[in-house]
Formats: sequence, structure tokens, C-alpha cells
Amino acid sequence: MNTNSNTYRTALRALPWAALALGVCGVTVAPVAAAAQAAQSPSPEVDRAIAALRAVSTLRADFIQTDRSGQRIAGVVTLKRPGRIRFEYEKSVPMLIVADGNALTLIDYEVKQVQRWPIKNSPLGALLDPSRDVARFARLVPTGNPDVLSVEVKDPRHPEYGMITLIMVRKAAAPGGYELNSWVALDSQAKRTTIRLANHQYGVAVPDSTFSWRDPRPPASAHR
Repeated sequence: MNTNSNTYRTALRALPWAALALGVCGVTVAPVAAAAQAAQSPSPEVDRAIAALRAVSTLRADFIQTDRSGQRIAGVVTLKRPGRIRFEYEKSVPMLIVADGNALTLIDYEVKQVQRWPIKNSPLGALLDPSRDVARFARLVPTGNPDVLSVEVKDPRHPEYGMITLIMVRKAAAPGGYELNSWVALDSQAKRTTIRLANHQYGVAVPDSTFSWRDPRPPASAHR
């Protein structure tokens, strides 16, 4: 078995619920513990972050994914609203994660398995559909930097869905004036995965076929 593939199999399977680490490429961010004292109703800053997410129609960016043990893997993420995203990993990891607007699908080509989760049951729902109840479950995490917004999203009624923290950095050229720099997902078992983005491209042409995938399962067991 490929070493990279084996190392990341657990982290990739956890991704639909995974992640949280505050730290933005050279930007100092307040510790999570301090943020626990800052729970509050939706603020103007939270509204700005949500508006910036809504302003992105399509996005393509390079990403680095880091699991809780510090292992890293690279890839390219493509997003198209509403609700579609594709994580294409480097060639050493024969896996693919795709959301088609309804479900988040993990395809493992090495072991010929497919797993699916409703987007609404994943912290990624906040990223893929920021208009859906995000303000109700979001709170601002103080960063100490006026150019950085950190927004934590979790549904207290469904702790099994996990939590996601979105890090937005002020950038005039980005839709809505803020760029999604990174996010961290944390599952109900405290397994953490961090995604950091770079080389953002906005408004690129993204055909719907980008979010299709080849089913590796034998025909008798392949059910999409």
C-alpha cells in the first residue's frame, strides 16, 4: 500500500466532520481557550464573513491539508455554488472528495470503496451553503488582528456534525473584500483537519462535469 495513501486514509475519511486549528500564514491568532469567553450573537463581522462567502461564485485554489499528527498533503480544490466542491489530491493519494450539491462523497480508488454523507450533516455545509442557518450557529473568535476574521460554526443540537472554523483575511481583490484563507474542522471525537488555501482564482469557468467521478466499485455494488 502506498505510504501516503495509508497515512491519509483515516484523515480523509474524517474530513466530512473534521478539523480546527487557528493559525493563518504568519498571522497571530488568539488561542481557542480565550475565544470560549467570546460567545456572542451574530455580529457585523460574522455578517461580513458570510457575505464574502456568498460572493464567491466559483473558486479554484491550491491547498495543503494537515491532520492532527502534522502530516501534510497537497492538492487542488474547486468550488462552484451552490453546494459543489472537489478535492483532488496529489497522485500519491488515490482518493477524491466531491460534493454535488446534496451529498459529500469520498472515493477511495485503492480499495475500491465509496462513502457518502449528506452535506447538511457536515461542517462543510457552512462553507458550501453559507446561506443556510450559518448566522444562527456562528460566532466570532477574536484574533487580535483587524484584518482577520475567525468564525466558528457548529450546531449545538447536533454535536455529531462537528465544528468548522473559517479564517477570512481582508483582501480588496477578493469577492466581498475578504478571502477564505483556511478552515479547520473538528469532529465529535476531537479529530482535527486543517485546510489552507493559496493561489486563489475567482470567477473561473467550472463545468458541472468537474463534480462527476468514476465509480471504482464492481457494477453490481455501485450505487450512486
